[in-house]
Formats: sequence, structure tokens, C-alpha cells
Amino acid sequence: MIIHLRFFASLRERLKTAALDRELPAGATAADAWAALCRDHPELEPLSASVSFAVNREYVERGHVLRDGDELALIPPVSGGAG
Repeated sequence: MIIHLRFFASLRERLKTAALDRELPAGATAADAWAALCRDHPELEPLSASVSFAVNREYVERGHVLRDGDELALIPPVSGGAG
């Protein structure tokens, strides 16, 4: 199945792209998609504990099972605040 990955904030900066498509096996979860991305980009591994996932614009848990054509947004922790 094909999943549409979207990257935000520091992930977009590190990967130098806002989106890409990824082929994953049927039954793959959001966590599986993240693990596959980390295999290709090991520098992302330190963010593993804090990245959030949204599927089709709804926040989901890591174990959420993806479906063909889903959009998976990968959202790193956001730093900053009122100055």
C-alpha cells in the first residue's frame, strides 16, 4: 500500500521536503512507517519518543493501522513560547 507522508517543522527542515510517498506492507502501523523512515534517515531516531502522528488530519496512537492512500503527518515536538 502507498502512504502519503507529510513532514512538519524540524522534520521538514531535516528531510528538505514537506512530503513523500512510501510503500508499506498491508497492516503497517504509524509506528512502522516511522521506523521505516528512521532506517532511511537514522538522524531522526532521537525524535522517536516525542514525534506525534496524525492520519487524515486526526491525531492517532502509534499502533494505528494504516490503509492504502492514508495521509500520515509526522509532527515533531514544538519548542518555543511567548517571548
